[in-house]
Amino acid sequence: MSEKKTFYITTPIYYPSAKLHIGHAYCTVMADTMTRYKRMQGYETYFLTGSDEHGQKLQRAAQEKGLKPIEYIDPIVESFKSLWKRLYISNDDFIRTTEERHMKVVQDIFKKVYEKGDIYKSQYEGYYCTPCETFFTERQLVDGKNCPDCGRATELVKEESYFFKMSKYQDRLLKHIEDNPDFIQPVSRRNEMINFIKQGLEDLCISRTTFDWGIPVPIDDKHVIYVWFDALTNYISALGYGTDDDSLYQKFWPADIHLVGKDIARFHSIIWPCILMAADVPLPKQVFGHGWVLLDGGKMSKSKGNVVDPNVLLDKYGVDAIRYFLLREIITGNDGIYSEEALVKRINTDLANDFGNLVSRSVAMVDKYFGGIIPEAGQATELDEELKELALATAPKAAEAFDKLAFSEALSTIWQLVGRANKYIDETAPWVLAKDESQKERLGTVLYNLLEVIRIATVLASPAMPLLSGKVSEQIGMDLTNAAWCDGEVWGLTKAGAKVAKKDAIFPRIDPKSLDLPAETKAEVKEEKKEVAKQETKAEITYDDFAKLDLRVAEVLACEKVPDADKLLKFTLKVGEETRTVLSGIAEFYNDPQSLVGKKLVLVANLKPKKIRGIESHGMLLTAAADDDSLLEVLQVYSDVPSGSNVC
Repeated sequence: MSEKKTFYITTPIYYPSAKLHIGHAYCTVMADTMTRYKRMQGYETYFLTGSDEHGQKLQRAAQEKGLKPIEYIDPIVESFKSLWKRLYISNDDFIRTTEERHMKVVQDIFKKVYEKGDIYKSQYEGYYCTPCETFFTERQLVDGKNCPDCGRATELVKEESYFFKMSKYQDRLLKHIEDNPDFIQPVSRRNEMINFIKQGLEDLCISRTTFDWGIPVPIDDKHVIYVWFDALTNYISALGYGTDDDSLYQKFWPADIHLVGKDIARFHSIIWPCILMAADVPLPKQVFGHGWVLLDGGKMSKSKGNVVDPNVLLDKYGVDAIRYFLLREIITGNDGIYSEEALVKRINTDLANDFGNLVSRSVAMVDKYFGGIIPEAGQATELDEELKELALATAPKAAEAFDKLAFSEALSTIWQLVGRANKYIDETAPWVLAKDESQKERLGTVLYNLLEVIRIATVLASPAMPLLSGKVSEQIGMDLTNAAWCDGEVWGLTKAGAKVAKKDAIFPRIDPKSLDLPAETKAEVKEEKKEVAKQETKAEITYDDFAKLDLRVAEVLACEKVPDADKLLKFTLKVGEETRTVLSGIAEFYNDPQSLVGKKLVLVANLKPKKIRGIESHGMLLTAAADDDSLLEVLQVYSDVPSGSNVC
């Protein structure tokens, strides 16, 4: 019997200077979703998160409150654990750097590297930002004295320190990165790290003497080991590296993925590998540097105080909605903008209108037309086969996206199936079939197919939304809570004869008016509505005027964001035998442009070409938009009408 496949993923260990914000939740939700997905595929998984509890900043914060550092830290760490529990984070371990199991491993690694001759004592001089726990050179400072990250004043530090010969491993690390293209992802992070290394690595300061809240240097108790040599070691100390019980280390190391924010990607993809090389420990398989969750005012930061508390959002909207929004709204690797308006829009559009409505309508029709008993599926039509074919294609496509941490793409793929099922309802019109007793079998087939799509979509979405399977199970008469990924790869597992149960909406719609918007924003919205009300209907046109428009069906061959243009999407369209480029300012409504590939849209084909951002745009795509611009959708053609066909 072959050994079970393993998967080990880590988040950064978070700094307990204050409560966590939505950006920390984003990273941890990604790691949890990946773990759940791999677990569903039959992997033996290990998921580590934790807290980084040493350093001058924490020592000073505790002193200001008249507390010992550990007394200050403990309640904050408990708030971390509480948040992860509320978000249904299924971590296997929570490592604290103040734990004995961690401190011993850090000291052992230090001694091992020292005895190899790769650590030496010297003098350090540099500018230090205590809130960020980071050293900077003079040329990196803002206005000659301020931290480039948080903007606060730095301190000039001169002290005796131990240094790690990181420069010794520069060439070896560069070769490893070049020989292993997936070691640093996404590609943009990889290129950044290669460029940084090629500029030359300096030896790393790894001890401090100006404070004592840290792990003592084992050969010199006047020094404490500095943050990165300490904190990074958690990824192996949690596994029992170098101890009598290292079974977890033997099973799960090297890590499959270190998932980190892009601001600390350099420490994980350069400093950490060099330490491991010096300690003769295998390198992790991948470091993935994700983007930031931004507010309109820029990056969230505990030191700046401009943070969004996930607990508040969980109270208002629930765990599945928050997790779905973070994973669907933000393209992994890119920065994403958070706003409560965008969150509510996702809940109402994707969750309430699309998925929730599909479940409610389907269950209600089974209840009404078959007494709540799921009917048998009869002879399939071409329309049924088309739905089935899309359903069977969804799991492998979603798996491919999950495997590369493209969560937005994976969920978009699943929601394409959900959207197709909603359209299938309109095409088959069950309420019409129900009026004709001779169509009873056909009606049963339609409703069975709808429940089968709901089952598959629920299974495939459950890594991202851990409560979804339980809620759907209550309504469709099947237990999906322990489903394997392979259950979403096959058609026909819905049990005919099972009884459905009508329940409250899985995702209730949120009234946008309930948003707690700033007074100025409310005033702006009110004025905009007044202006809309004032607008008069446009002047009448004749049929001859309308006939001047050449409207055509255009198939999307490719779609991507235009660099440095937040609102523009670049479409490559097939219009009959012709290929065209068209730019459209709808990027904010389509965070995953790839989801539009293969769609058939309506193009104004005889619009005079225009250059935008140096790109010639030949035509205009028709869209439908709400008056307040809260919703927008490109008009689509769902039938097999060929590209280039007239729209009239």
